[in-house]
Amino acid sequence: MAALAIGVAAGATTSMAGSRSFHRLRHAPTRISCVKWDPEGLFGPPQTGHIARSEFRRRLEKDAEAREEFERHVREENERRRAVRESRDVPDTPAELVEYFLDTEAQEIEFEIARMRPRLNEEFFAHLQFELGQLRFSVSKTEDMEDRVIELEALQKALLEGTEAYDKMQVDLVKAKNNLTKILTSKDVKATLLEMVEQNELNRSLLTLLDENIANAQKGNQEKIAAYMEKLRAAVLKYMTV
Repeated sequence: MAALAIGVAAGATTSMAGSRSFHRLRHAPTRISCVKWDPEGLFGPPQTGHIARSEFRRRLEKDAEAREEFERHVREENERRRAVRESRDVPDTPAELVEYFLDTEAQEIEFEIARMRPRLNEEFFAHLQFELGQLRFSVSKTEDMEDRVIELEALQKALLEGTEAYDKMQVDLVKAKNNLTKILTSKDVKATLLEMVEQNELNRSLLTLLDENIANAQKGNQEKIAAYMEKLRAAVLKYMTV
């Protein structure tokens, strides 16, 4: 079987258009889940008859155009995000890194934490805490200083939580890679899955990894590998929910 690329991709964003109200960073990215394509309940209950079927097809074609427009918008937005990421200069100092994150679009925070993780160290957080201390205990505070405190407190909280979540994700990812290798090299996949169920090793991280491998195989036109990974994913999901 061809070598399988094991990895996780990430990224998403909407524009803050120069806004510095950092509290927006705490909003979770919108997730869109579509089970049926029936926006606003337009189709209603199933109908029968020639006229009803014609009306259904007409609305479906109209909604297909809406789907196409939505997908085009997503592609354009992803391209915009990529361009913005590539245009940003990587900061050299903790002070510049603070401003860098304050100017980061809300839904880009996770991506930037992953990219800048080595820089989010004790030196950086010490600098952030020092600036906060100076502002909090300043004798004469201005409105701008008060706003700056709010921004920095929100930034500090977001980055502490974000780095903790990122580090945990990395640990989970390593475990998922090891578990996937264990499954792929097993002579008895069913027995291996049962053993992993007992050890609580079947989880969402493993499913995410399988999804990435399926997508990569499909992108590389490796249909047999993609089919096998999909079958394996179904088995993992089955044992997870038993």
